[in-house]
Amino acid sequence: MLDAPTPAPQGGADAAAGGALSRFTVLDLTRVRSGPTCVRQLADWGAKVIKIEMPEGLDQGDPMGGPRGGPDFQNLHRNKRGLTLNLKSPEGVAILKKLAAEADVIVENFRPDVKDRLGIGYEDLAAVNPRLVYASISGFGQDGPYAGRPGFDQIAQGMGGLMSITGLPGQGPVRVGIPIADLCAGIFAAQGILVALLEREVSGKGQWVQTSLLQAQAFMLDFQAARWLQAGEVPKQAGNNHPTSIPTGVFKTRDGHINIAATGNAIWKRFAIAAGAPEWLEDPRFKDAASRSDNRDALNAAIDAKIAERTSEEWVTALNEAGVPAGPIYSIDQMFADPQVKHLGIAAEFDDGGKAQTYVAQPITLSRTPSRIASHPPAIGEHSEEVLREAGYSEDEIAGFKSRQVI
Repeated sequence: MLDAPTPAPQGGADAAAGGALSRFTVLDLTRVRSGPTCVRQLADWGAKVIKIEMPEGLDQGDPMGGPRGGPDFQNLHRNKRGLTLNLKSPEGVAILKKLAAEADVIVENFRPDVKDRLGIGYEDLAAVNPRLVYASISGFGQDGPYAGRPGFDQIAQGMGGLMSITGLPGQGPVRVGIPIADLCAGIFAAQGILVALLEREVSGKGQWVQTSLLQAQAFMLDFQAARWLQAGEVPKQAGNNHPTSIPTGVFKTRDGHINIAATGNAIWKRFAIAAGAPEWLEDPRFKDAASRSDNRDALNAAIDAKIAERTSEEWVTALNEAGVPAGPIYSIDQMFADPQVKHLGIAAEFDDGGKAQTYVAQPITLSRTPSRIASHPPAIGEHSEEVLREAGYSEDEIAGFKSRQVI
């Protein structure tokens, strides 16, 4: 039995999220979604994350993960401490450089030119800490003809080819229901950071990790991209039908819909028998994968007629018992109520002094150093004084920073 994510000890941001990355300090300059997604991957495994925002009353730019305190913000920014810092002032930049001198990682997702204009680009900070791993996420890359364009998930979904293969045939472009380019760019950036930290153990040197929404989306096309690159095929919309594994798709039952994946000759045979239609195995239109692909519409119609005879639960049970992949199609509330989802601990509860919240937990299980939710997102600047004291600033200096709106 897999263990659910380990419950967090009571306490705030001082309670470590986990031991795996606890030796690393991360400066989080990110906003919106791709950057916070990256940093969350580090924070949940125990990295000491300092989330840096502009002081209240100054322009904060785009919202960082939806309205502060809302579900989206809560989910993106747990397990961090909060510091306000005016990076438009020389004193704010000086403080960031002092923190960067002792940090292991910095993550940002400004437009490419912004960090250099502020004097906090990779070369600027590597000069004060050659061991620093500096991660940048952008819409289209740090250079090239589109580098200056603003990045947005749906733009990347369209330019990355995803919307051309999503939806029903002839429907026109369709976005997927999650910000997949943002999320994947963040996860890939976190992977790049971990690779760079591992390499640093050999070389002793940091480096610049770069990814973009466009790169992430193109990579996530996976076999659909390979169809073009390797075989010259331009994939089209296939709706709920799998484009190459047939029959795989959504089928209407007596009381709803289910997914069935009966691809490959062995599973196809098991499916035909479990469906009570052994005659399909003798039908020349369905004799092999190529035939089933050529006659997809006729095959789907035959399956639809058969599947409509029984309920979703009856079919899911019968097909899985026969070794045929099949499953219900849940709404999100139904998904979280599923016994296997509960068993895996995908929803993690955390109560910090009576402030109970439920978060989406990490989808990875480590046997010795599991991730955990250790703290709710910080209030803006909640730990500013604490972080600056740790960096060696005096009470008078901190008071002066406040009076000048540096923090």
